Amino acid sequence: MKIWLDILTPKQLLFFEPMIRKLQKNNKLLCTSRNYREVVKLAKIRGINLVFVGKHGGSDKISKLDASLTRMYRLLSIVRKFKPELTVSFCSPEASRISYGLGVRHIAFCDSPHADAVMRLSLPIIQRLLIPWIIPKKEFTKYGISEEKISSYKAIDAAVIVKERSKNDSNYNFLLKKKKTILIRPEESEAAYVSDNKNRIIKIIREITKEFQNYNIVVLGRYLPQISQLKHKFGSNVIVLDRVIDGKNLLKFTDVFIGSGGTMTAEAALMGVPTISYHAVPNYIEQYLVKNGLVKREENPQKIVFLVKKILKSNNKKFRNRAKKILNSMEDPFSKLIINIKTLSIK
Repeated sequence: MKIWLDILTPKQLLFFEPMIRKLQKNNKLLCTSRNYREVVKLAKIRGINLVFVGKHGGSDKISKLDASLTRMYRLLSIVRKFKPELTVSFCSPEASRISYGLGVRHIAFCDSPHADAVMRLSLPIIQRLLIPWIIPKKEFTKYGISEEKISSYKAIDAAVIVKERSKNDSNYNFLLKKKKTILIRPEESEAAYVSDNKNRIIKIIREITKEFQNYNIVVLGRYLPQISQLKHKFGSNVIVLDRVIDGKNLLKFTDVFIGSGGTMTAEAALMGVPTISYHAVPNYIEQYLVKNGLVKREENPQKIVFLVKKILKSNNKKFRNRAKKILNSMEDPFSKLIINIKTLSIK
């Protein structure tokens, strides 16, 4: 079978990586993406061959529209030439529209019903949607897809990433080995679903630098303007990484992780790294992790400092065991993909 995968974000790249490896054994694949800093560099680190078409549209709505239309136009000739029998994506709007126009069946994964714009542009015209079991189907049906087209799998997407083998992509000599490491991940500031509250992470980092001067304080930024701003504000008090790395490898050296509640928050928690979410994007995955004791949620910078101190003084063995048990209980979503491919093929 000829299968087209459209992969738009670092999370999607890591999520689809093991599926690509399995699918390409018996199928011919076309894997496309867009010129997006973290995806380009991470694909090279992970050794995944992608065809880059178009670019990320940034934070402005008009720029997003222009980038999407331009990308769709350029993709059309590539996809028509490939002649896929199936499309797989993470609710890519461009893949959804092109597949619909060409009459190609489309199976999409999604754990982000809060991404309102993407949901509206993709869900009404796909054939199957695969979601984590903890998200109610009604969160997706409100966008125009029928419940019969939705299948659940017993895993959160970060589990796929955590279970995947690591690759030594970088050295970590910037971490002073005698110091403990606090890793901070700013929110997805250019996503359409994120509210404009960019000062929150600045306040959190400022409080952390005041209290933990003898620690490695590392910030893994997303965009070059964001990285430049953080370097300007904090200088040598914080290690602001200006290169793309495989976050899972860095988490192995991390004693406390502070994240916005997204994918890396879930990765850290499932790896057994003590994790604090400052809840920038409320979502079902973060709620599940908090409920199961794998993540502490706190938005107040001073209270985050208190939690970090408490974590650094604790043994955390019970936490790591709980994380391992929950991770091991999760299934591989690939099996649900295969079931749905077979179901679509019969019809």
